[in-house]
Amino acid sequence: MSYLNIVEVESAVASLATAFPHTCELIDLPERSFEGRAAHALRIGTAEPGVNDAVVLIGGAHAREWGSCEILVNLAADLLHAHSGGTGLTYGGTSFTSAQVHGILDGLDVVVFPLVNPDGRHYSQTVDPMWRRNRNPAQSGGHPEAVGVDINRNYDHLFDFETAFHPNAPVRVSADPADPDQVYQGPSAFSEPETRNVRWLLDEFPRTRWFVDVHSYTQDMLYVWGDDNNQSVDPTRNFRNPAFDGKRGLKQDLLYAEFVPKTDTDDSAVLAEQFCKALRGVRGKNYTPQPAFDLYPTCGTSDDYAYARHIVDPQKGKILAFTVEWGKSFHPPWAEMEKIVLDVDAGLVQFCLTAGT
Repeated sequence: MSYLNIVEVESAVASLATAFPHTCELIDLPERSFEGRAAHALRIGTAEPGVNDAVVLIGGAHAREWGSCEILVNLAADLLHAHSGGTGLTYGGTSFTSAQVHGILDGLDVVVFPLVNPDGRHYSQTVDPMWRRNRNPAQSGGHPEAVGVDINRNYDHLFDFETAFHPNAPVRVSADPADPDQVYQGPSAFSEPETRNVRWLLDEFPRTRWFVDVHSYTQDMLYVWGDDNNQSVDPTRNFRNPAFDGKRGLKQDLLYAEFVPKTDTDDSAVLAEQFCKALRGVRGKNYTPQPAFDLYPTCGTSDDYAYARHIVDPQKGKILAFTVEWGKSFHPPWAEMEKIVLDVDAGLVQFCLTAGT
């Protein structure tokens, strides 16, 4: 066994939908990548679409984070096989009963999108292992180092970072296509088909209540916000208020902190803690549950966008959003990656169990 290439990821997704037609539905994402590749997700659950609340799990946005696809493909396969066979699931020292697996599939739509950025993954696996972005050359001016957009900076949340953030904020984003850290945000929010596919998926499942984006690496389970510290006291201090432009993104300051209701922070912390506890039970690995800003300030990310949707448009449902940062390197030796898959899948099963109760 080794890391899956992009054909193998797609084949695995399609095979699961074929093998479990009563509990698994193949979803065709509407937009192809720049290089013409189609993307697919799975809806796992026993109820008709739209009956249950949904948890949406995505991975493979950053090309070099190879193991994210394997984590999600394995999770989907584990849930489907365990449900079909009535066997429950065991990951090292963390176990789940058959009744718990049935509870997840009967009570939730689990939507799994393992490979958001197929062009980037293919390029990373065949040309440049450290490639992070997609392969859209539109803004490159013909320069190879300027090809591509960082998918996880292209969502519509504080996209105008030069206005939104303090000039000294160490926000990890760039308006330069040739940025050496590969954090170019793109010419506009949702300029890329990859991010538009994720937005479509959230729109297609309006009962989405939880969202997890699987990345590497720092051994963290992050929850909103990523642009500044959280606070639950002053609702006027929020990302839509231009009075605070130029003040966001500094640590240990009193200029700004992003409002979030205390109930949402508390619920997010519980979900993150339960994820980390189940993961730790597998083989003792310690992941840290914390707000994303504690790692470093960001904007245009999937998790902040997913949570912010209901604030921007009250007709949309609230989504508690998270980012997993697995492991300690982008391409661990496969023997270690296999163990990481079990770690994170145990955490994600527990996450689904906690969400559904």
